Amino acid sequence: MRKTLILAFLVATTLSGCATTSTTKSGAVGVDRKQYVGLVSEQEAEQQSALAYQQTLKEAESKKLLNTDSKETQRVRAIAERLIAQVGVFRPDALKWKWEINVQESKEINAYCMAGGKIMVYTGLLDQIKPTDDELAAVMGHEISHALREHVREQMSRAKVQQYGLLGAAALIGLSTKSADNATKTLALGGAVAAVALTLPNSRTAEHEADEMGLELAARAGYNPNAAVTLWEKMGQQGGSKPPEILSTHPSDESRIADIKSLIPTVMPLYQQAISGKK
Repeated sequence: MRKTLILAFLVATTLSGCATTSTTKSGAVGVDRKQYVGLVSEQEAEQQSALAYQQTLKEAESKKLLNTDSKETQRVRAIAERLIAQVGVFRPDALKWKWEINVQESKEINAYCMAGGKIMVYTGLLDQIKPTDDELAAVMGHEISHALREHVREQMSRAKVQQYGLLGAAALIGLSTKSADNATKTLALGGAVAAVALTLPNSRTAEHEADEMGLELAARAGYNPNAAVTLWEKMGQQGGSKPPEILSTHPSDESRIADIKSLIPTVMPLYQQAISGKK
C-alpha cells in the first residue's frame, strides 16, 4: 500500500508540473514544436541564468579575461545588437529583455546566450575560426535562438522529470526488496539510460531549431545566410574525434550543413530585403 502511494504521488507531481506550451508558428522557418517546460517557470530560468552569468563575469574580470580587446568587443556587440533588433518576429517580449553582450578570453571555440539574453563569446571562436561578420552573425543568431526558444528552461524541466522518475524507481525497488543497495544501483543505471533516452534526443532537436531560427535572424539583420554554411565547414575542419551523431547533442557537420542549405532559399528574400533597405 505504501509503495503504491509513493508511486502515485511521484507520478501525480510530475504530470501536474509538465505543462505543454507551444509557440505560434512565427517567422519564415516556422519553428513550433511543443515543449515541456512546466516544472520550471520562465522567471526561475532567467534568474538562475542571470546569477550564473554575473558569477562568470565576476570571475573573468578578476582574472583580467573580460573584454580585453575593445575593438573585438565592439564588433561582437554591434553584430549582436542588429540580431537582437529582429527577435520580435519570434518573441516580441524578448525585445524588452535586459540583454548583455561580453567577450571572454578563452581558447575554447564557443559562444552562448543564456535565458533572458545573457551573451558570451569566447576569443577562441574569434581567433581560431576567424569568422567574417556574416559567419559570426550565424553563430550568435544560433545562440540567441536557444534563449528565444527557452531551451535552458526546457532542459531544467526535463532534469526534474528525470529526478522524480529515478526517485520513484529507487523508492519502489528499495521498498520491495528492502535493499538500499539495489535502490542506489537503480539511480546510477537510470541516470545513464535517461541521459540517452530523454536528454540527448531533445538536445539535438534544440540544435536544429537554433540553426533554423538563427539563420532567419541573421538574414533579417542583413547578414548573408550562406555564411552559415562556410561557418560550419570551418568548424568541421577543426578536427578532433567526435561521437556518432546518434549519441551526440549536436548534429553532425554534414547533417547540419545539409539542413541549412535546404533553408537558404526560404530566408534569402529576407536578406535581400534587409540589404536593399540599407541602400
